Amino acid sequence: MDSIDKLASAITMVEEARGVPLSASCVVHRGEMLELLDEARAALPADFESAQKIIAARDAIVDEGRLSAEQMISIAREDVARMVEQTSIVQIARDEARKILDEARDQALQEKAEVEEYIDGRLATLEVILNKTSDAVARGRERLAGAGDKDALAQLSDAD
Repeated sequence: MDSIDKLASAITMVEEARGVPLSASCVVHRGEMLELLDEARAALPADFESAQKIIAARDAIVDEGRLSAEQMISIAREDVARMVEQTSIVQIARDEARKILDEARDQALQEKAEVEEYIDGRLATLEVILNKTSDAVARGRERLAGAGDKDALAQLSDAD
């Protein structure tokens, strides 16, 4: 029996003791009561020491739990911050990629228009050259056709 049980037994003994008439006193066997109280007193230091060890262990467990919880919260906050940062980095990268693609499309359209304008200019120049060449060829053919007639007339006049 520990000190609490011994004290409970002493209280029960007093409660069940025969009362003295017209008084709040009771008759208790002195030897039995003193023996119970001595045993309780003897058990108290051991019980207190056990209680202190339990309290110290409880405090250590609570402190360890608190420290662990604080570490978990700190890690969770870092993870959240990293995720938010990664999310913002990803969004910035997507925005930058969209901007680069838009600029590339605009530049491609501009360069396409410039190339088409250049090609149209070259074709126009070629058309002019071809028209002049065609005109020169036509004039040359006409001369050749007319020169043959002159040669025939020249031959006729020489024959005369």
